[in-house]
Amino acid sequence: MKPSLFPVLLIAASALCGGLACAEKADRSKPMNVEADALRYDDLKQTSVFTGRVVLTKGSILIRGGKVEVRQDAEGYQYGVVSAEPGKLAFFRQKREGLDEFIEGEGEAIEYNSRADTVKFTKNAQLRRYRGAHLSDEMTGAVILYNNSTDVFSIDGAVATASPGATPGRVRAMLSPTPDADALKAGNASTPQTPAPALRATTTLGGEKK
Repeated sequence: MKPSLFPVLLIAASALCGGLACAEKADRSKPMNVEADALRYDDLKQTSVFTGRVVLTKGSILIRGGKVEVRQDAEGYQYGVVSAEPGKLAFFRQKREGLDEFIEGEGEAIEYNSRADTVKFTKNAQLRRYRGAHLSDEMTGAVILYNNSTDVFSIDGAVATASPGATPGRVRAMLSPTPDADALKAGNASTPQTPAPALRATTTLGGEKK
C-alpha cells in the first residue's frame, strides 16, 4: 500500500471502529445454506462448487454471485470464494451484533474465511455501513479486507481498478460521526441505549498492510 494512503486508512478505521464492535456472533455457528442453478460436490475433498445465480446464507450473512466455491476443513470451518457474474459485482451483507446496523460490500471477487473471520473484496471493491435504512459510511478501493474478530479494516487503492467515477489507484471514503448516547436515546426504540460501537463482530474490518 502506498505510504501516503496509510494515515487515511487509520482515520477511516478509527471512525468506523471507535468503540470496538462486532458482527453477529451467532453467525459463526449457523449452517451455510446455498441455492444455485448447478452444484458439483466432492465428498472426499469436502468441496462444493455452485454456479448460476448463487445465493448463500449463513445466519445474518447473505452472499450473492455467479459462482461460489465452498470448502470445509476437518474442524468444520468454512472457506468460500465468490465470483461475480459477467458485468456485475458479487455481494456480501451481515448484521452487526446487537444493533440495527448492517455492513455490506461488493467486488468482482469475495473471499470468506470463517476460521480467520474475515471477508476480502477485490477489484472494484466497495464497503457500506447502514444504520437502519440510512447509509452511514461508504468506502471504495481496489482491495478491502474486513476482519470481524479484530474490528479493523484496510483498503488498498494501489491497483487501478476503482469503481466507475472513482480515480484509479485512490481510496475514497464517506464517514459519518458515530451517534452519542443522547442521540441514540432520542432515536428509534430498536436502537440500544448505549453509544453504538463502530464495526461489530461481523461488521468489522481486518487490515492487511502492503
